[in-house]
Amino acid sequence: MKNCSLILSLAAVVLALGTACKKENHITDERALSAGPIHSCGDSTISGVITSNLFLDSCKVYKLSGLVYVANNATLTISKGALVQGIKGAPGGTLIITKGSKLVAAGTQFSPILFTSDQASPASGDWGGIVLLGKADINQGDSALVEGITGATPASAYYGGNDNGDNSGTLTYVRIEYAGYELAADNELNGLTIAGVGSNTTLNHIEVYKSKDDAFEFFGGTVNASYLIAVDALDDMFDFDNGFSGHISYALGISDPTRADKSQSNGIESDNRSNGDSSSFPTTKAVIDHLTIIGQSTAAAASITNGQPSGTGSYGRGAHFRRSSQFDVQNSIFLGFNKGISLDGALGNTPCAYARNLSTLTNNLVHAYVTHFIIEGTSACLTTLNFDALAQLRENYPYATWQEIGLSAPFNRPTTASAANYFPSAGSDAATAGAGAFTVGSADWAASWSRF
Repeated sequence: MKNCSLILSLAAVVLALGTACKKENHITDERALSAGPIHSCGDSTISGVITSNLFLDSCKVYKLSGLVYVANNATLTISKGALVQGIKGAPGGTLIITKGSKLVAAGTQFSPILFTSDQASPASGDWGGIVLLGKADINQGDSALVEGITGATPASAYYGGNDNGDNSGTLTYVRIEYAGYELAADNELNGLTIAGVGSNTTLNHIEVYKSKDDAFEFFGGTVNASYLIAVDALDDMFDFDNGFSGHISYALGISDPTRADKSQSNGIESDNRSNGDSSSFPTTKAVIDHLTIIGQSTAAAASITNGQPSGTGSYGRGAHFRRSSQFDVQNSIFLGFNKGISLDGALGNTPCAYARNLSTLTNNLVHAYVTHFIIEGTSACLTTLNFDALAQLRENYPYATWQEIGLSAPFNRPTTASAANYFPSAGSDAATAGAGAFTVGSADWAASWSRF
């Protein structure tokens, strides 16, 4: 018996259909590809704490009511093609996988798993998204309370430990839409929160669409992730904190042209710790390979200070490495921001870490409307001139216009589930460098399952 509140609205139909409600095909609608039942065997609402293994088939529409925890080392398995909806309203439908438990959501290219809002006219922040909590290293001691969860909880919302090979499950061919519920002022959940997650977890082919906070945020841990898409996040596309040391490869981030956050919307934001402590170990050091970050199409658009929904939103940087975080960024493209790659020396020693060869930038193509490479704040050990020289030495290329990089049509949103607009044009600098999320001759790994 599952120790959770599982309300079956059409129990008789469920019994009648039995195992006949397996789904082997896919359907399409206004989305590029839609998950959801071919035929119904009853909708279900899930709430509370799941403490034993549970399987969600694809013939139902599952609704998350409030904060739903998977605890007690249980595994939640979700069928390919399944549709899971977060119910809008306090405290926002949210799926939280606690330490020791697992989420196994293995979709396929033609039958992805869709997590989205339950609203007929969905909006960013309708529900809370997915939170994975693991036992891997963080730099806040043995455990920390995950950001976005407050108050008393029916199951542990802490993450971290010393098991870097921890396994929190599998997410493949998964879309997460309209997440980022604001539990309190300035305390939003992300599309996908990955906290203290270990290297035996599988994360690939995941898209986060229209999150009200970050699309992907990694709090410590050692997990690797690939083939990620962040579309129209209000805050940052990719955020790294608290000792994250995994490898992110083949990822695409696209900035929202209609919204910007009051804390500034960035492609990458990276911190060792929020207080700038450079002595906390492990040090945040994401290894990033084959990333494409798309900002705004004009300098005027990138310079707004009145962005919605706050009325004071603005766009920040293609990548902002600050508060003592380190980095290894290679074979990537950044375009469409006023500032390209920024090191912030106001707290900690990020620029000093770069000078000691603890961080690297290699074969990156960077466009900016104002400054391609910049040190912000103060630093006792490195000047902007030194940084520019190092950037050139490591073969990072600044571009006066984004067109010179040579992506096909980076500011034209695809009308189908295809990333063709983000591929390099034949003979372009992007093609020659082999940089970005998509390279000449490579497969379109976003085809069929994604949404732009």
